[in-house]
Amino acid sequence: MPRPVRTRSPRRLIAATTALCTAALAGTLFAGTAAADPTGSATPAAPAAAQPAGIQAAGNKVVGYFTNWGVYDRNYHVKNIQTSGSAGKLTHINYAFGNVQGGKCTIGDAYADYDKAYTADQSVDGKADTWDAGALRGNFNQLRKLKKLHPNLKVIWSFGGWTWSGGFAQAAKNPNAFAQSCLDLVQDKRWADVFDGIDIDWEYPNACGLTCDTSGREAFTNLAKALRSKFGGKLVTAAISADASAGGKLDAADYKGAAQYLDWYNPMTYDYFGAWDAKGPTAPHSPLTSYNGIPKAGFNTTDTIKKLKSLGVPANKLLLGLGFYGRGWQGVTQDAPGGTATGAAPGKYEAGIEDYKLLKTRCPATGKVGGTAYAKCGSQWWSYDTPETIGTKMAYKNQQGLGGTFFWELSGDTANGELIKSIK
Repeated sequence: MPRPVRTRSPRRLIAATTALCTAALAGTLFAGTAAADPTGSATPAAPAAAQPAGIQAAGNKVVGYFTNWGVYDRNYHVKNIQTSGSAGKLTHINYAFGNVQGGKCTIGDAYADYDKAYTADQSVDGKADTWDAGALRGNFNQLRKLKKLHPNLKVIWSFGGWTWSGGFAQAAKNPNAFAQSCLDLVQDKRWADVFDGIDIDWEYPNACGLTCDTSGREAFTNLAKALRSKFGGKLVTAAISADASAGGKLDAADYKGAAQYLDWYNPMTYDYFGAWDAKGPTAPHSPLTSYNGIPKAGFNTTDTIKKLKSLGVPANKLLLGLGFYGRGWQGVTQDAPGGTATGAAPGKYEAGIEDYKLLKTRCPATGKVGGTAYAKCGSQWWSYDTPETIGTKMAYKNQQGLGGTFFWELSGDTANGELIKSIK
């Protein structure tokens, strides 16, 4: 997942075509086939007349990440979740991130989490924070207030992320002690009512991310089992790799075994491609399907979901991942994907990445490929989801009987929640 600045990792986002999707994949995706043009765009096939036998009804979870560092330069606060209309669409918020240090769950940013004082005009309920002894402030108190306005909304504390996943190696040496530390922190009496469970974002078990993990194939399952034992009936979820390539990250750990202990997985089906490959080829970072010329096999949402299902993970424990941002290159002359570049396109907070709310007007979409949108403006080339392409992904989610949708992250959307309102 983008790091703090955006704390995730290279491997996730974008999608869509004009109507319903392409291809019969994973047994029965859609009825019929789609004819690709020379650039890899596709003519959508007609949707199936009836849901294929054996496919479950899709779930309606809508899980959005809220980042604790977003209250700084991004100036995005819990109140924005309410004023944008996003709170009414969300079923769950993943609060990112807590740290993993010394084999334990630890606070990520004490000031942003529970100490920052909000004035009345900044607060969810219009009431200023106080400095009374023991008073809770910061994001935790604002989330408490948001939950009072939306009693069915659940908040899950997410630990790890791209930057802080290195701590899981030590945690895996004593899963029970780790799980107990997480329970103690999540249920701290100061904010126990705020959180409904825990999310683990380990990038990646027994594989490489920012650092390489050698904990072994069973480490992730052991960690999940320990967390379930300690958290009981509370929510326990995990963000996982979307690498469906042969011998890739999804083959490195026992995701079927761990699934029995988890409420659901968030496969990070974005950041498949990006300007860490500075010279290209340009490619949409979250294609829904493969297409002619895609740089790497298995790096698309359909193959990810197909592989996880083939491993034995139930469809209703898989959420469809969306990114509310784009990834881009500069020094590009070719409009269609597959062009060369000179480096990452400039972004407001980080080179090669930009929020949807800025890209939609600065570099409007000029084409679609593999169920995703892309944009060529000047010498820059970007890919990102739009309301239209999210509609295509929702059709896919429903066809596959997935448990719902999740996205990274709330601050990338427009002030009126244009993207989240496209999630059905």
